[in-house]
Amino acid sequence: MTRNLYLGADLAPVLAAGNPQALVAAVTAVYANVQATNFPERAKALADEIADSDPHLVGLQEAALWRSQTPADPSSPAENIEYDFLKILLDELSARGKHYAAVATVTVGSDFEAPRIMPGGGLQDIRLTDRDVLLKRTDLPARAFSVANAQAARFQRHVEVCIPSGCPEGALRIRVERGWVAADATVRGHTTRVVSTHLEPGSPTVREAQADELLAGPLNTAHPAVLFGDLNSAPGTPTHNRLLGAGFTDAWTATHPRDPGFTCCQDADLRNPTSELTQRIDYVLFRGPISALASQRVGDNQADRTPSGLWPSDHAGVRSVLLLR
Repeated sequence: MTRNLYLGADLAPVLAAGNPQALVAAVTAVYANVQATNFPERAKALADEIADSDPHLVGLQEAALWRSQTPADPSSPAENIEYDFLKILLDELSARGKHYAAVATVTVGSDFEAPRIMPGGGLQDIRLTDRDVLLKRTDLPARAFSVANAQAARFQRHVEVCIPSGCPEGALRIRVERGWVAADATVRGHTTRVVSTHLEPGSPTVREAQADELLAGPLNTAHPAVLFGDLNSAPGTPTHNRLLGAGFTDAWTATHPRDPGFTCCQDADLRNPTSELTQRIDYVLFRGPISALASQRVGDNQADRTPSGLWPSDHAGVRSVLLLR
């Protein structure tokens, strides 16, 4: 299963801030949205999705770690944990009797900190650390399922953004990095290289270069291979075509040839009353002696919403059942 958890807010207002006052206002609004989209509540729905199908492996994107510091102090990093998406999700899985652990984790995006105005006044630093994670089941005997050779890395190619935009002299420059996590998974004697990633959304050129890094790096293997994640690439785009040209098959189209299978995106506040998924950018791809038996979306139906009306994420997830031949 691949699952983008959603950071909890759209960061565009922060990146568009034109001066320090605008930055503080943007961080204040963004963090208010993070609180309103309530990951502890959403994690219950996300854990239900995983528990319903017990996948061997789960690739997570935007497994955010939000931290704070009060009062704001630019001389030291914020360390007080407000939301650890990974721990919250693992705790919800454990509460359902499900046994998962992180195999590999990479810090991506940026480790960014800026002040917000607190409800009662005063400034508080808010720090965002974005992560991609590969989870594995830990309750199966080794003869049935095992994972080895865990790896994690950032891409060499990345984008850089400035605050304020336009990069005037003295602007804050932020490297927005992406990465991948990988491992060799063995199911009853059949070993497959599995790679989960979150490719750059803002630059097609960088996104294609990152796909090339995957093909030359963790996907350069003699094993059969599975690539899954948020590829930020619609079917027929250069990145998608490049991966198919490298021998990969799209599990969704193999099992749903006439269904567009949209996975993105709900509103930033996750409260749109009807689903607004209009593009497919989340995938399970495979190469080698593998067959796709089934694929389905999760978190895309009205019944999947939380009791307060939140979608589990701004993305739908994708679950695929693959037969290793």
